[in-house]
Amino acid sequence: MKISETHIVKNIKIPIRLQEYAVGIFKTILTKSGIKKAIKKGLIKVNGKTATTALYINGGETINLLEPEACLKKKYFNFPLEVLFEDDYLAIIHKPAGILVSGNSFATIDNALTQNLQKSTVFNATRPRPIHRLDYPTSGLLLIGKTTESIPVLNQLFEKKEIQKTYHAICIGKMERSGEIDTPIDGKNAVTSFEVIQSVESSRFDFLNLVKLHPKTGRKHQLRNHLFTIGNPILGDKEYFLENKILKGKGLFLHASTLTFTHPFSKKNITLTKELPKKFKKIF
Repeated sequence: MKISETHIVKNIKIPIRLQEYAVGIFKTILTKSGIKKAIKKGLIKVNGKTATTALYINGGETINLLEPEACLKKKYFNFPLEVLFEDDYLAIIHKPAGILVSGNSFATIDNALTQNLQKSTVFNATRPRPIHRLDYPTSGLLLIGKTTESIPVLNQLFEKKEIQKTYHAICIGKMERSGEIDTPIDGKNAVTSFEVIQSVESSRFDFLNLVKLHPKTGRKHQLRNHLFTIGNPILGDKEYFLENKILKGKGLFLHASTLTFTHPFSKKNITLTKELPKKFKKIF
């Protein structure tokens, strides 16, 4: 197995059990339960030997956290990705429609990142990881972390709503020009604002609308769910649809078009936009 992180123990006065000492020393495992699981899986070595939960730390030891074999094997999914921005800390790639971001499947964006991104040159470089998700049928911009420090920092930016996401969708039916949808999802607060950019009449769907969307929360299927609740589902959606108004064979007309945030390390303002897919342009 490959070493993911290394920690050298300084002098300590009183010996302490490894699973107590190791809490907080690794940037990819932050909890006591996570350390305990890693020890039991044989992913922690002390002075080159596989550690146990009974081991005590006395001072001066070298502690290595190993990367699981499963992670190493998954790296080699050869799938070309369009990289729109990249530095040592993060990257922004275009996720095509029809592929999972991550999960148990081998064919995921997560498993293709190593083949498409340059290895970070900073000391805490790690295997690139997606910071957020896009649904399987959704296309658009996806933010990636490249170091053990940037991954949790970028996650925190999302949690604090300091990363703004803009989506574009084509929605069915007559719509208000703009508005806000605040219908709870799974009992949790959920808010989406929308603005209709352009509308055209349709013999099959009455009206089709090019809509700009700003999710203010991040619930599962939020945009698809919210637009369905106001009677304007997204064209091509097979889960949230009106009777006799399903478009088959063209995929979902939902695209993550813009990401805006302050780079947490360079402090530069980043606004990146990916143009709408061709299938959008055929309608508008």
